[in-house]
Amino acid sequence: MFALRDENDELVTNDNMRKKIIGKVNLKLVNAPAIEAADIVERLAAKDSRLGYTLTSLRKFIREEQFAREFLNRDGLNELIYVINSSHGNTLAYALTAMQNLMELDHGWSSLDDVFILRVVQTLSSEQSLINVCRPATAILKKLVEADPAAAPGPHASSSRGPITPPPGSVYRFGFEVVYQQMRKQSRLLETVVNRLGSADTTMALYSMMLINSLMAHATDVRWEEFFDELQRLNVHKAVIGLMSSHTIEDLTSCILDYQANVVRMTHRKKTSLVDPDIEATHAEALNYIWTNSKLREEPDGEGGVIKWRKLGFDTEDVMQEFNEVGVWGLDCFRHFVAKDPDHFSKVVQEQLSRPEERRCPIAKASNEIVDLLSEHWAIFGPGYSTATTFQPFFLNCYKVHALATQFFLRMWNESGASRGDFPRVVALARSQVKVALRKENVRPWHEVEQEFLECEYRAVRDRQMQELEAEDDVMSKVPVRNLKAKLYKESFEFVRQQRIHCLLQGAWFMNALPIASNVPRDTIRRPTRPWRFMRLDNGLRYLHFVDSAVKFVVRNGLEDLPERIDISLINEIATGTCAPFPNALRGDQSDINIGASPSQASPLSFALLSASGGTLAAQIAPDQSRWADWTDGLNMLRRDGGHVASQETEMFVQALTEIGLKVRLLNLSGDMADIPSGIVAGAPPTNSDFFFSDL
Repeated sequence: MFALRDENDELVTNDNMRKKIIGKVNLKLVNAPAIEAADIVERLAAKDSRLGYTLTSLRKFIREEQFAREFLNRDGLNELIYVINSSHGNTLAYALTAMQNLMELDHGWSSLDDVFILRVVQTLSSEQSLINVCRPATAILKKLVEADPAAAPGPHASSSRGPITPPPGSVYRFGFEVVYQQMRKQSRLLETVVNRLGSADTTMALYSMMLINSLMAHATDVRWEEFFDELQRLNVHKAVIGLMSSHTIEDLTSCILDYQANVVRMTHRKKTSLVDPDIEATHAEALNYIWTNSKLREEPDGEGGVIKWRKLGFDTEDVMQEFNEVGVWGLDCFRHFVAKDPDHFSKVVQEQLSRPEERRCPIAKASNEIVDLLSEHWAIFGPGYSTATTFQPFFLNCYKVHALATQFFLRMWNESGASRGDFPRVVALARSQVKVALRKENVRPWHEVEQEFLECEYRAVRDRQMQELEAEDDVMSKVPVRNLKAKLYKESFEFVRQQRIHCLLQGAWFMNALPIASNVPRDTIRRPTRPWRFMRLDNGLRYLHFVDSAVKFVVRNGLEDLPERIDISLINEIATGTCAPFPNALRGDQSDINIGASPSQASPLSFALLSASGGTLAAQIAPDQSRWADWTDGLNMLRRDGGHVASQETEMFVQALTEIGLKVRLLNLSGDMADIPSGIVAGAPPTNSDFFFSDL
C-alpha cells in the first residue's frame, strides 16, 4: 500500500536503497506505485477538470518500471491514447510527453497501431502545433522508427533470411516502413520537419534533426532512394548548412555530424547502385534529360547500331557499363551539371564535336572521373561510419562542387591542348585542384572555392601538380591503387572500432559533471552526490554498468562492483564539450585528471549521454584526451542509428593505418617490379549462357 520516495520523488527500491541510506537522503512515505497507477488510470477515464494535473503526475511516474507495469495492467495505455486522440494544446503536450516517457521502456507499447501513428504524424505536420506539442511528437515518431525488428536484442535479430518476425509482445515491430506508410498520407510532414530546422527554439531544431537522422539511418532497401531524393528536393542540405553557422551550434554539433555520416552512407549506396534505365524509370528520365539538352541526334554507326552516347564522351553505347564505377550518384551529378545551364552544356557539346576526334574532350567520362575524385576526397568508401570530425558544407553542396570541378576539367583540357591520350594527365590536374580548393572545408567561404576552380591558371596548376608528383609517386593515383586504398580504409576503420569498444569493455574512471547546454531540460538533470564514477560495458554490448564513489578504488573484473546500469539502446546522442564539474568537485584530489574547465565553464573533455527525450543519462569528464576519444567514439559506434567520429585521434588512426597498409602492399609489388595498370578493361560479356567455369 505504501512506498518511499526521496526529495526528488525518485522511488526507493531494493536496488537503490543502500545508496540512499549511505547518502543520508531524506525520505517520505507515499502511496505505492500500484495505488498511484490505479488512481491515475481512474482519473484519466473520468476526464475531469483535473486532467492536466493527472497527466503531469503521469509523465513523471511513467518512467518507473513498477509504476509502468501497474499502469499497463489497468489498461492505462488505452486511456492515454484516448486522451491523445481527443485533446489539443497543453493537454495534448502533457499526454504526448507521458507517452514519450513510457516508450523509453522496452515493453508495454507494442499494441500501438497505425491509427495512433497517423495521429502523431498529423500532429507533427500541422504548422499550428505548439512547440511543446511538437517536441514529444517528434521523439515518439523517432522511437517508432528505431523500433525495427532488425534492431531487436536477442538471437532472432541476427536472422538474415526472410523478414524478421518479432516475438509476441515485443515493441520491435514498427520500423521505418510502418512509419513511412503513415507519413506518406501527410505530404507536408517532411517539409514541415525540415522547416523546423530553422526554428528559433534550439530544442525543436534538435528534435527535428534527430528525427531526420533516424529516418535516414533506418530507411529500408525499398524506400531509401525515394526518401533521400525527397529530402534533397526539400533542400534539407541547405537547412543543415544554415545550422552550421548558427549561434546555437554548440547544442547541435553532434546531430549535424550524425547527419553528415548518414549522407555519406546514403551517397555510398547511390554510388554502388547500378544505373539501369530498362528497369528504373527515374534513371531513364535522367538519361533522356541529358540527351535532350545536348540537342544532338543519333547516327548509324555502320554496324547495325547507333552513335549516341559516344558523342557525349562515353567509350561505348552501354550506359549501364559506363556508369558502373560511379552508379546512380554519377548519373545524378551529370544530370545536375546539365541542369545548371542546359544551353551552355549544349554549346560545349557542339564545340567539342566540331573538333577532330582525337582532340575532343570526353565530357561524360570527365564527369564520372570527377565523381570518383570527389568520392576519394570525402572518403565515400563504404557504408561504415564517417571519420569527419568537422562540418563539411562543401560535401552537402556536392552537386555544385561537381559542376565546378567538371568545368575546371573542360577548361584545363582546352588550355593545355589535350588529346585523347592526355586524359589521365588532366585527371591528375583535377585531383590536385580538388585537394586545394576543398581544403579547410569547415572554415573557408564558398566564394573562395568558386574562385579556385574558375580563375586558376593552367600553368600554376601544372607547376603545383608537378611538385606534388615529386613528393608522391604517381602510382598512388592509379585506379587499382585507389580501389585498394578504399578496401584498406574500411578494414582500418573496423579495426579502430573494435579497439574503441575494447576500451569500453575494460572500463574507466571519470569525474561526474553537470550539463550546461541549453537543450538539456533542467528537470532531467540529477545532481551527482559523489565526484567519481567508474563505467564499464558488459560483454553483450547492451548495458553500461557504473558505480559512483567518493574516492577511486580498484574495481574487480566483471560487474559485481557496478550495481547500476544504463541501457545502450536509450542513448540517442553523445553531446561533447557541454558539461562542467558540479560545484565543490574541484576541491578534491585532481592529481590524475586535467578537466580544463571551471565550475561554470564546459570542459573540452566532457561528454553527456542523452536520451530521445533530451534527458541526461550520464554526464562525465574524462581524465585525458585519449580516454575522451576512446569513449565518445566507442559509444557512438555502438549506437543503432549510426553515429559519427567525434575525435581527431580516431580520424588520424584510421588514416594512418590505411596509409601504412597501402605502403606495405605497394612494397610487395615494387619489390617484384610488378607493373600496376592504370585500369583494367573488362571483356565483352558472353552472348549466351552456354558456358561453364573451368576447374583449373
